[in-house]
Amino acid sequence: MTRHFNFCAGPAAMPIAVLDRACNEMKDYRECGLSVMEMSHRSSEFMAIAEQAEKDLRELLEIPENYRVLFTQGGASLQFSAVPYNLLGQGGTANFLDTGIWSRKAIDEAQRLFGAAHVAASSQAGGYQSLPRQEDIVLSEDAAYLHYTSNETIGGLEFDYIPHAVRPDGSEVPLVCDMSSNILSGPLDVSRFGVIYAGAQKNIGPAGLVVVIVRDDLLNQACAGMPSLLGYQALAKGGSMVNTPATYSWYLAGLVFQWLKNEVGGLDAMEAINARKAEKLYSAIDKSRLYANPVALANRSRMNVPFVLTDERLDSLFLQEAEAAGLLNLKGHRSVGGMRASIYNAVSEQAVDALISFMADFEQRRG
Repeated sequence: MTRHFNFCAGPAAMPIAVLDRACNEMKDYRECGLSVMEMSHRSSEFMAIAEQAEKDLRELLEIPENYRVLFTQGGASLQFSAVPYNLLGQGGTANFLDTGIWSRKAIDEAQRLFGAAHVAASSQAGGYQSLPRQEDIVLSEDAAYLHYTSNETIGGLEFDYIPHAVRPDGSEVPLVCDMSSNILSGPLDVSRFGVIYAGAQKNIGPAGLVVVIVRDDLLNQACAGMPSLLGYQALAKGGSMVNTPATYSWYLAGLVFQWLKNEVGGLDAMEAINARKAEKLYSAIDKSRLYANPVALANRSRMNVPFVLTDERLDSLFLQEAEAAGLLNLKGHRSVGGMRASIYNAVSEQAVDALISFMADFEQRRG
């Protein structure tokens, strides 16, 4: 069997060590006589898996005790509904930073459900090629929270700071972050946030799971009559088992957490690796005459690197030859075109080096 290098934006590459361990435990988990995907979520075996996964995630992110960790379903997109339902029960308006397609989807959903959403800052006028600065952010007087997307997967933009969510009168509001595509890519001060949520299929594990980290004081802010399965308080009280959870995805996420702790060496080490990978790839693009990246230097994502060929007639040939060379899923999102290399935690430096080598060879032959 040959493993290729996978640059997919999601579902994304998984660590080989995790896949190997899951393979070894597939048919018989620790002599239980069955697979994890077959066992009851209420069994002592799975409860131990769930508890260990939360313990390891708390350790990695240094999550304070006054935060609940929820392992739920529906991906990040369902949180576009869950967040306003859980935080607007006491009134006020959801505020947003508009920085690309995913933040826009969150804005649209809040407007659809509640009839209003305030855009506190936007980079739309510049074609979403840079991000708002702190001084650009103006919350509404009745802001209930400020939502932003820390890394725009499609546009390849990543915040280099944590926004400060303050109303015009100086009062603070909870900060909510969609961290789907850069969570666990480095250390994080969780205490700066009211809610963090992340779809699993990039840096956490396989699709079908979403992790929500919510501060205790926000658990009683929900709207009356909201769908019960979206309620953070019920999920927290029920140990994320209000209904049958995505057990196998939860188990694999736990293996990823252990890989980060025990084999990578924690999030400081992971951050250093990610910085090296991104620096290599951006440097190769910037030095080239065939490739270009449009994103402002300060806002370039470490996780998703979009680039275009200056001669777009070569796009199809580039993708065809890249796939033949074992470099998969480099086609850019259909909304923006071009190319995109997603270099999440599980994408090795070897993979990035192979891509850079291919790009240089292709330019020499075709550019």
